[in-house]
Amino acid sequence: MQIERLSSLVDQRLDVFSRLTEHQLRNRLDPARGVFIAESRLVVEVALGEGVVPISFLVDEWHLDSCKDLLELGDELAVGAGEGEVPVFVLPHDLAERLTGYKVTRGFICAMRRPRERTVDEVVQGARSVAVLEDLVDVTNVGAVFRNAAALGADAVVLSPRCADPLCRRSVRVSMGTVLKMPWARAEEASWPAATFDALRARGFSVLSMALEDDAVAIDDPSLAGIEKRALLFGCEGYGLARETLDAADRSVIIPMAHGVDSLNVAASSAVAFWQLFSR
Repeated sequence: MQIERLSSLVDQRLDVFSRLTEHQLRNRLDPARGVFIAESRLVVEVALGEGVVPISFLVDEWHLDSCKDLLELGDELAVGAGEGEVPVFVLPHDLAERLTGYKVTRGFICAMRRPRERTVDEVVQGARSVAVLEDLVDVTNVGAVFRNAAALGADAVVLSPRCADPLCRRSVRVSMGTVLKMPWARAEEASWPAATFDALRARGFSVLSMALEDDAVAIDDPSLAGIEKRALLFGCEGYGLARETLDAADRSVIIPMAHGVDSLNVAASSAVAFWQLFSR
């Protein structure tokens, strides 16, 4: 390993960890594939376990010894991918504590190459339960939905063309790294939504929208039990699913509410829906 001890937070080699925007990470450092940031030992361990190639590590000196197993694994992955040895930047504890989000990162951060993008057809092949996210804006919600999907039986996630990036650092963190375990793909602009849904139907999926439509059925309606392959749609936080998307779906589903509440946050509603329609 190339261990390099740093003595200043203004070192330009730290830009990737603390000063570049998400847009710059995707387009400036490596235009062909982009870069994302994995924070905390748990998330980095998941990423390396999925074969994601690291570019560089940033470690609090207090955690250097306890993280050497992951540093060695990262080095092996990078060398195997033809990237060469991975630099490990080590900061004194007092400087590491001053980095933004230290309590979240726990003194261990990794800059990694974005995995190859896949197509919708690739990720739904062989799947029976698919989550479809349209135009979610909040990356926290995206990460939470991915975590729910992984935990509660989804096989893949499909994103609309304008849905927030699952590999935004906060999304990766909130998902506990499951955005790197769940197969996902972004639909093409020209195919959204009708052609995307037609392609799902061609693979045997029923396309179900989570929406407050007049003809929506309750999520535990017996008529849903016989559906073998389900693609479940969730809309953005503000206005939900677009009218065009609702019209292109097969039917709508609701979670019955009490006390005059009309709906749940998308992260909460996805957990309920996945439990009922995917995991059971």
